[in-house]
Amino acid sequence: MESDANMLKARVSKAGNDQHHPGTPLHWDRSKSGDDLDAAARHLIDAGTLDTDGQRHTAKFAWRALAALQKELEHADENSKRD
Repeated sequence: MESDANMLKARVSKAGNDQHHPGTPLHWDRSKSGDDLDAAARHLIDAGTLDTDGQRHTAKFAWRALAALQKELEHADENSKRD
């Protein structure tokens, strides 16, 4: 089951990359994802259904939640280096 979930999360990454940067290598454009927790909440409301692009809202929720977590960890790491 875990590999299925990770596969869908990867598809969300690719779909987002193709939408915002068609024809470029897969990468995380952080300027396009400044509201990760707000977007995660919106996708969570529609969990169990497909978005207009055919991607699962739950997969988009997972992507956004992990993006927020990554930024949180990076912020915590930066703060610990200042201490």
